[in-house]
Amino acid sequence: MSGPDASRSPLTQPGDEYHSELPPHTIVNLAAALPENLHRPATHTIEISTPALARPDRRSGVTGAVRALAGPAASDAVLQSRRETLRPAGGSAPESAAMLTPDRLLAVNRRTQPPPRGAWNSFVFAATLHLVNLGDSARVRAHTQLDERIRKDFDGGTRFVPILTRKGGVGKTTVTALLGMALADARDDRIIAVDANPDRGTLSERVTKQTRSTVRDVVTKAASIGGYTDFSTLVSRDGTRLDILASDTDPLLSEAFDEDDYNVVADLAARYYSIMLTDCGTGIVHSVMRATLQRADSIVIVSGGSIDEARLASETLTWLEANGYGDLVRNAVVALNTATQGTNLVKLEEIESHFRSRVREIVRIPWDPQLAAGSVISFDDLKPITRLAARTLAAVVVEGLPADRGV
Repeated sequence: MSGPDASRSPLTQPGDEYHSELPPHTIVNLAAALPENLHRPATHTIEISTPALARPDRRSGVTGAVRALAGPAASDAVLQSRRETLRPAGGSAPESAAMLTPDRLLAVNRRTQPPPRGAWNSFVFAATLHLVNLGDSARVRAHTQLDERIRKDFDGGTRFVPILTRKGGVGKTTVTALLGMALADARDDRIIAVDANPDRGTLSERVTKQTRSTVRDVVTKAASIGGYTDFSTLVSRDGTRLDILASDTDPLLSEAFDEDDYNVVADLAARYYSIMLTDCGTGIVHSVMRATLQRADSIVIVSGGSIDEARLASETLTWLEANGYGDLVRNAVVALNTATQGTNLVKLEEIESHFRSRVREIVRIPWDPQLAAGSVISFDDLKPITRLAARTLAAVVVEGLPADRGV
């Protein structure tokens, strides 16, 4: 090579195209032909910018420059590396069909981006004849993100979540109903709340009754229940699609509902539901509690806002730790009902600080006139702040449940 440009090598000029009459394999072999005693670094790095290699090979989809410089073997290696990047991190297992989501496959443009949600964003979209799409509002995005947290997928069977308290009147049944409604409203699978209160529970009174059947009927008819259709005739369903199984209304029968009966109900519910909430009633030493805790994946402790209510809730955690349920305590969620008497006289921040040292999360449940009535709850008619608290509680509880039964 001679002339004023003889010292310039196309391979060392990033961005310049390389023109040579030599066949591609000759370029590669020149490096091998160098004398062994030539002083050179042990490693050679040649940088070639992307524009110089951006000539697609229509037959293979690999850039022609890469094929020319390195030959067919390198092309196969590039394709293999691309396949590896599409596989789940940390493993070589093939992807499932569920990973072919619209968010991944659709390019975002005017034709594929959905209309925005939110008053102002929708107005701008309509006023500009769909030319300006600001996307969803911040409130809508926050709502969607909370939905995604609540919709966590589970493998390996039903998840069991008992709701506990050592003191009556703190809103345990109300919290159970709110949690169940928030879960059922956001998720696509089935959610059931079972009233296992041996002292004549009132959970079924939080929804419009569609049947007079109770847990006793489920136990009695267990052998004849062959599918969800049979089971669904024994429960009441509200507008969020939450199924509620009532407790016995006869106090004498309520006392007869024991550990074995609870296991019958739980085994049947496990056939048809993804999450089963259990309203455990007042106290923690009644006959059903042992079976409830043995199945529990997480627990919700309900506390009022007064001093004695907070103390009793904390003592519940102490009892659980002393009886071998320390893991449940560390994964527990405390629902702090601020509608109880005495709430305005105490420092709720100090109560939360205490429980934060013992459990995973604390969620405040605000006062709501519909909840204060102690009657049927319409989830859509609750105050927005109450619905947000219920949905937050649902998201926090779901995050503490194992995604896989083996985890």
